[in-house]
Amino acid sequence: MINSTDRAAALQLIRMFGGRSKFYVSKNVKALGLTRQTIHNKIELLRKQEIIENITINIHPYIQPDNLKYVILEIKTNPREPQILEKLLKIPHLKMLDGILGEFSLIALFVFKSTKDYHEGLEKIDNIMAESYFKKYQILETIRVFKTNGIKIDEVDLNSEFTMDRNDSLILKILQEEQEKKPISTYEIRDIMKNQYNIEFSQSTIHNRIKKLEVNGIILNYSINFSPKKVGYKGKYLVRIKPKDPSKYNEIALNLEKNQFITDLFRMGEQYGLFAIVRVKRIEDYAIFIRDLYTSEEIEDTYTNFVLDELKPYTNFFIF
Repeated sequence: MINSTDRAAALQLIRMFGGRSKFYVSKNVKALGLTRQTIHNKIELLRKQEIIENITINIHPYIQPDNLKYVILEIKTNPREPQILEKLLKIPHLKMLDGILGEFSLIALFVFKSTKDYHEGLEKIDNIMAESYFKKYQILETIRVFKTNGIKIDEVDLNSEFTMDRNDSLILKILQEEQEKKPISTYEIRDIMKNQYNIEFSQSTIHNRIKKLEVNGIILNYSINFSPKKVGYKGKYLVRIKPKDPSKYNEIALNLEKNQFITDLFRMGEQYGLFAIVRVKRIEDYAIFIRDLYTSEEIEDTYTNFVLDELKPYTNFFIF
């Protein structure tokens, strides 16, 4: 059981590291009234308690030359085939995998970096599902990302003329996947690029490239992956929303993205054309969310999946 002091410390750190630019402990210790060692000790304790995991970044979905492609996969599985789950978890593009109640028993979110990645990923999924007992699954493509990890995409000033190259993509990958309990330094990024990818860049070049990625809206924010339940978020729901008037999808979505309970919001090419990930601190809060949703009188119907188990968490959202 996590005590209130540790929960408060976790929330402080999550808010502290969540921003448009990298958080530097050395530059902020005075403002926080804490020593550098105290901050590192808090982070280490919270990691041992599995309250926080690692530092990461969120990336704009509409980067150039290829937009990121968000794909949702629904799967019906048999409890006697754990190998299906194990193989899905090995796909590098998998960002979220939840056990749910409903017609399907698993739901996954994949983020592909290019059309080539997407097609290769679908082939892997098809091959894995060919081994399943039910062979029942469906792939849902997103048309538009309105909100991701609590960040409203329409409010981000993306420079559409800025085009990334292979080395920019590699730096983003390292910032997203290689950080642990403290922010990674540009010197460490330099060493990873040299030792793992045989690419030699100076520390100053890497620093300048990261700044460009921040300024041009590619890096949405820096954040921490954490355990939602251990910091007070008891419920996760996946909600499909069907408007009364299909011509108002964008208008409704732009209103929904303001809702604090919605961390992620996608436009889908389905009858229920909006797909939302909803996080609540109390189960009762979900009832409030649904009631408010219908109060607008713009919504015809909703379909909800309650998440039983976060098998691969997608958990660096803004907290409220």
